[in-house]
Amino acid sequence: MSDGITRIVSCEHGGNRVPRDYQPLFTECEELLASHRGWDIGILSLAKDLARELSVSLHASTVSRLLVDLNRSLGSRSLFSECGKDLTSEQRQKVLQRYYHPYRQAVEGNVARAVSQGGKVLHLSVHSFTPVLKGRVRTADIGLLYDPSRRVEKLFCLDLAASLQQRIPSLRVRRNYPYRGTADSLVTALRKRFPSSSYGGIELEVNQRYFAEAREAWVEVRSAILQTTRSVLEGRKFSVEGWERLSVVPR
Repeated sequence: MSDGITRIVSCEHGGNRVPRDYQPLFTECEELLASHRGWDIGILSLAKDLARELSVSLHASTVSRLLVDLNRSLGSRSLFSECGKDLTSEQRQKVLQRYYHPYRQAVEGNVARAVSQGGKVLHLSVHSFTPVLKGRVRTADIGLLYDPSRRVEKLFCLDLAASLQQRIPSLRVRRNYPYRGTADSLVTALRKRFPSSSYGGIELEVNQRYFAEAREAWVEVRSAILQTTRSVLEGRKFSVEGWERLSVVPR
């Protein structure tokens, strides 16, 4: 905790690992595992760098989202993929107990401890997205997802987007794109438990083209993400006093 604000970095889709007990289910899913469906390609290294830049611990999983998606709620139809269609109900419960619940409880417990001590939490959940989905090109390099009704989240994303584009004018930064910030996710679930006066959850989305054909450009973009994120978080607006002012609903 720094000055009453705890920063958390998490990476729910950091790898495409399938534990040995479940590998027989994936004999026909090897191409999916290697694709964006299996993991958020390239993003774990950024999550590690961001945690290091902010001097915070990292919550990360390398179990493939095709086994169980840690960024989906228990009631989601995409919690388990088609690759696990042969899992019995008992096996699904075992997967949840072994991988899903421990991860979610660790992140939530971190938030809860800080809030119970009167602190505030800014949570950055780090992801990457495929440049083309179902034939449609995604028109962004960086996406910032947030709940527009939460002023702390909105203003953080406005400031971060402005800082990134000031540093790299050609960078395409879009808010609540390529997904809605209020869609089912870990940060959305945490918002339901913790009020905006105590918790802010942001999903940082990076275009996977940087980890394929645009590796040289990624060096500059990575540096910009790390330095501007730290700079925005260190600003007075996101001090405890600034957060409390932002949390007051205007009349």
